[in-house]
Amino acid sequence: MSILVLSIILSQMQIQLNRSEIQELYYDLLMHFGLVGGVNECQALEYAWSNPQNRIMIEEFIMQWLNRKKKKEALARHL
Repeated sequence: MSILVLSIILSQMQIQLNRSEIQELYYDLLMHFGLVGGVNECQALEYAWSNPQNRIMIEEFIMQWLNRKKKKEALARHL
């Protein structure tokens, strides 16, 4: 999955992030699913997205990532 494919997925999920947030999420997705440094890591995650069960796991990961990000931002505002 390239950054472009991730951007399309986020668009389908009606999620708007800036470029650096998308890059951070992309890296975290690859790390979470054990694809960093693997052969064809972009294709592997894109293939995973095409599988309905994996798609649910990816969507859940994205939503959890967003929730963690919101919590971190809220904590930073209170410090």
